[in-house]
Amino acid sequence: MRKILLLSLSCLLFASDNNSSIMSYDKNSTGFIRHLKLYKYPSWVSKIVLSSGKELYFSSPKSMFEFYLRPAKWPEFKIKREEDFKEIYVTDFKTLKPIKAKGAFFVYGSNRVSPAGDDLVPFSSYQDAENFMKSHNGKRIFSFKDVSQGLINWLNDRL
Repeated sequence: MRKILLLSLSCLLFASDNNSSIMSYDKNSTGFIRHLKLYKYPSWVSKIVLSSGKELYFSSPKSMFEFYLRPAKWPEFKIKREEDFKEIYVTDFKTLKPIKAKGAFFVYGSNRVSPAGDDLVPFSSYQDAENFMKSHNGKRIFSFKDVSQGLINWLNDRL
């Protein structure tokens, strides 16, 4: 019971932040690709807002990139060009605040895993990413534009 209460409190604190309108989910919200409960993994939540206004939440940055890099896999969203993605957010692993994914730094190869397994750990600053990489056996830091489908396949053991 205590564990559930603490988890609920941490979700409440996360949602009550000034950025609550950016990442607004509750205990019933699930990630789009892996269908995991988002509130259980608040440090990994990512979000894409489409130009249509549709909001898609993901249980990890890797899941978000799976969608972003291959949107044709889900034709119901009719994504044809970059402009069809209005906003993309990830959760800064240090501060637990939503940040714009296109300005984030992603640590690859660390000893931290998301609910989706091996993943990319996002940070708003390069220095925070570098510090994390050094203390958690990370291998490399990527910018948003440097994350490729090949890297996502590698993380998913699909090479």
